Amino acid sequence: MATTDIATAEEIDRRVEAADTARRAKRSAAAKEVGELAQRRTVLAEQFAEVERQLGEVLADASDVLEIDELARFTNIPAADLTAWLTSRKPPRTAKKKRPAATASSGAPSAAKTSTNGQASVPPQPAVPRTDSADAPDRVTAGVT
Repeated sequence: MATTDIATAEEIDRRVEAADTARRAKRSAAAKEVGELAQRRTVLAEQFAEVERQLGEVLADASDVLEIDELARFTNIPAADLTAWLTSRKPPRTAKKKRPAATASSGAPSAAKTSTNGQASVPPQPAVPRTDSADAPDRVTAGVT
């Protein structure tokens, strides 16, 4: 290989810049398209959620005069879809009353403890013998002589 075939420093800079420019343009176009599509998806998801909420409300309001199976026959919409729309609607929020917290000084043991997996566990209750005999079979004594 002859030394005259080697690119000069200026030629190398020009080639790298040309390659970077093409790559930068592709990256920019891809990022812009993803951003636009994500924004469009967000708007559509909000519209979709609103339509599902409205469907649930209409189904709930009509439940006293129209059964799901009957509505499915009238509309050719699967009953499973209608039921999903009805049950997925959010019920109106109600104010929750705060229960008084048990204090350590009250001496009352906590009714439930939280296990390591985050689920509440109820302490076992002591076994209490049954005192009712309504379900117990009558005893028969055998005469042994």
